[in-house]
Amino acid sequence: MKALTFTLVAEPRERLDLSPLTPERLAGLEKPEIAKIRIGQSKRASTVGDIFRFAGSDVQDIVFDGGSSRLDRVAEGMSEGTIRVIGDVGAQLGRGMRGGAVTVEGKAGPHAGSGMRGGRIEIGGNAGDHLGGPLAGELAGMNGGILVVRGKAGAFAGDRMRRGLIAVLRGAGDHAGCRMIAGTIVIAGGTGEMPGYLMRRGSILLDRAPKSLSPSFVECGAPDSVFAALLDRQLIAEGILKRQLLGREQHRFGGDNAVLGLGEIMFPR
Repeated sequence: MKALTFTLVAEPRERLDLSPLTPERLAGLEKPEIAKIRIGQSKRASTVGDIFRFAGSDVQDIVFDGGSSRLDRVAEGMSEGTIRVIGDVGAQLGRGMRGGAVTVEGKAGPHAGSGMRGGRIEIGGNAGDHLGGPLAGELAGMNGGILVVRGKAGAFAGDRMRRGLIAVLRGAGDHAGCRMIAGTIVIAGGTGEMPGYLMRRGSILLDRAPKSLSPSFVECGAPDSVFAALLDRQLIAEGILKRQLLGREQHRFGGDNAVLGLGEIMFPR
């Protein structure tokens, strides 16, 4: 079977909610039924047939050919199959995702991976603010899975992260790992001010010294970290990095001691 491919006809005139277009939600639907699904979020109330031409039949392998910053909630709640976007996406990519794999060849908007519990998301370009972070009023952000950004990430990446792995390969904005509960964040290419601010647990691994740290972090010397060596191997084996991030010797800072203080920030000596 050929992948179910949605080809964008033109730039959408309204924001679109693409959460109905996932493998599990499209299973068993005929093409006329898919065409009638409402995805528009304004009074225009656009349907799939208004926005996309589509062909193919394999709902376990979905392709969006053509992207836009107005394509919100792509792969929301997805638990199986694959989704590939040839272009950009909007807000809340992979929100609440539980399994499967999502690849975006362009950029992603804010809150990518918010509430994610499993699976893998890979973003080829930049990502917006609050990567893996919660929406307003929620108590936890990313809760499992792997989230890779090949470009840059905005501010507050990994905010209130609880589990899983976030890897950003070309730098992140201020307050990466803010209020982090647990999990692992890897950032190559530098990061902004005060990474790990108010983090309780977890690990933030950097390829260079940060611009500044909260004064409630405490230097812990240069430990011989087995964890760092194993993580380097995992990142290389999974094709996320091409070489070691931390090397053989690292600086380690523990904190944030303004809260529980069981987290760590590490970077090469």
